Amino acid sequence: MKDIAIITSYFPPETGAASNRIFHLAHGLKQMDYKVQVLTPLPNYPTGQIFDGYRGRFKHISNEDGLTINRLWIYASNSKNKALRLLAMLSYSFSLVWFFMWNTLPKTVIVQSPPLLVAFTCMLFLRSKKRKLILNVSDLWPIAGLELGVFKKNWSYRLLERIEAFNYRNADLALGQSEEILTHITSISPTVPQFLYRNYPDFEPPKLQGNLIEKKKLTIVYAGLLGIAQGIYKLCQNIDYNNIELHIYGSGAEQSKIERFIPENKSLPIYYHGQVGRAELHKVLLQYDLAIIPLLNRIYGSVPSKIFEYARLGLPMLYFGGGEGETVIKEFKLGWIAEAANYDALNEVISSIEVGMITNDFRREIQQSAVSHFNFNEQLRHLKEVL
Repeated sequence: MKDIAIITSYFPPETGAASNRIFHLAHGLKQMDYKVQVLTPLPNYPTGQIFDGYRGRFKHISNEDGLTINRLWIYASNSKNKALRLLAMLSYSFSLVWFFMWNTLPKTVIVQSPPLLVAFTCMLFLRSKKRKLILNVSDLWPIAGLELGVFKKNWSYRLLERIEAFNYRNADLALGQSEEILTHITSISPTVPQFLYRNYPDFEPPKLQGNLIEKKKLTIVYAGLLGIAQGIYKLCQNIDYNNIELHIYGSGAEQSKIERFIPENKSLPIYYHGQVGRAELHKVLLQYDLAIIPLLNRIYGSVPSKIFEYARLGLPMLYFGGGEGETVIKEFKLGWIAEAANYDALNEVISSIEVGMITNDFRREIQQSAVSHFNFNEQLRHLKEVL
């Protein structure tokens, strides 16, 4: 049995795409006879507060379904204040360095990036000719921050670019969740070996039986992070409600704005359902006609993992984010696309979708495409060959 470590900033019981992605990777490797240990902060995302049961601890070690989970101290914060966010990342980096000093890590280590500074800490302190460092890049920072308006092109941005380049050049293997990410890595470090590792989910696809409930209006659902990048508050303000209902699940920075907007606009058919667990969410989503996947701005390298998860559920999608995600929706016929950040185009597409178009046959076609093309275990077997 081969030992492997995964270093990540997100892991269950935290929710969200990043947490689910690493959870499935860890369990998949365990099922392929790896002895897996995970290094992650004490759970705090997305609330910015350490979860009940973990407070007052410097670290927490547990064995969860055959995985050794090392939860390390972090100064938890989800503040918009950049200094506090930086402090949170630096505190986790400090905990990692302390762990490295007193513990022996396996010869193979997978490092999740972003956060960029946490990845830099790992690449800097774990460099060794005897160790294989695998950098798992799920988003491109600092480019994504620049496109979201978080960063400006100044000295701090250039410093982050140097850190990014250092991470790539010191990786023995780079995993990228999109072709755009791999292209970007090649432009900085042409010799680093690469592997396209999509964020495919690993769950039994539900059986789609019976007839759908007939509705007069198209029911559209958004489920996930209510953050700045997703732009759900702006979506609420700009979507045409003439023939739709909008249902929202999740939590995040824009939650309070959305919760205020709904009672202030009682005539609009918007419903906020709070945050539910992933297993329950999968059941709930099946009652809706269409899932919307928006990004406030097109983010280079981003392919939301919701695409692959919803496809496996057999849930048609309306993709409103641009980039490589559009290519995936088109290629595998998973639903509709609208030009990113163009709300007139979005409303035009919505007006063209009739409730009768969303049949169970259509859902089954989407689900079968996902089962055939977005195979988690097959992808993992190919990954094992290069680890």
